[in-house]
Amino acid sequence: MANYPKLSVLIRAKDEEKNIGRAIKSVKDLADEVIVLDSGSKDNTVAIAKHLGAKVFFKEWEDYSSQLNYGIGLCEGEWVFVLDADEELTKELRQSIKTAINSGEFEVYMVNRRTYYMGRFLSHTWQPEWRIRLFKKGKVRFEGKLHEKVVFSGRVGKLKGYLNHYSFKSLYHHYAKSLDYARMMAESMKKEGRKFRIYNLLFNPFWSAFKVYFLKLGFLDGLRGLSVAFSTFLYVFLKYIFLLELELKERYGDELWK
Repeated sequence: MANYPKLSVLIRAKDEEKNIGRAIKSVKDLADEVIVLDSGSKDNTVAIAKHLGAKVFFKEWEDYSSQLNYGIGLCEGEWVFVLDADEELTKELRQSIKTAINSGEFEVYMVNRRTYYMGRFLSHTWQPEWRIRLFKKGKVRFEGKLHEKVVFSGRVGKLKGYLNHYSFKSLYHHYAKSLDYARMMAESMKKEGRKFRIYNLLFNPFWSAFKVYFLKLGFLDGLRGLSVAFSTFLYVFLKYIFLLELELKERYGDELWK
């Protein structure tokens, strides 16, 4: 990339030995440097990343946003692309990134991420999923403890191509992650002072699933879309019922749950 501004690719990782190689290989012909910020892997993640030429740093896990902001500070490039360890760039996306950083038309770019689910990529469910991932250094920072929020300045463009996302190893893994996220979200809501409301429990799960399956055309993905819609229902329901449990524990004491 001699005629292009320098590009750094930042990857957060922990115990990603099955994914990290695919992620790094998808950017090796694009990036001037690959930064892997590891938060304490016990498997071969670090060894694989170093073998593939990545610069590996360690930072103990605090939260999503803290890791990203720290990692951006390690990047030397004028441009930064944030890549999760379970993602990869398509050929079209790589070419689009080269064109974008050389044009100078925008300072911030969004990319459409598609999810691999039950044997192939979803075409309608969770689509499009635009996320800010490419930006000039200093134009973006992340906020939020559980789900990072992007705060940015400058003009925003959209990149062509897909960011492939291999987030779920199996259907069981998908539903297990939904359970974990629901519990963590309930804890976050409790810390923010949000209160349990019965109408949230009774209405929000149905509305969230309806949006995924009908309004977002998830039904066009067949049974895979139905599975995602049901997991959305389950996640929202559990989020509020976990919040209720936390309130009851606070009111009556943890000993009642032993």
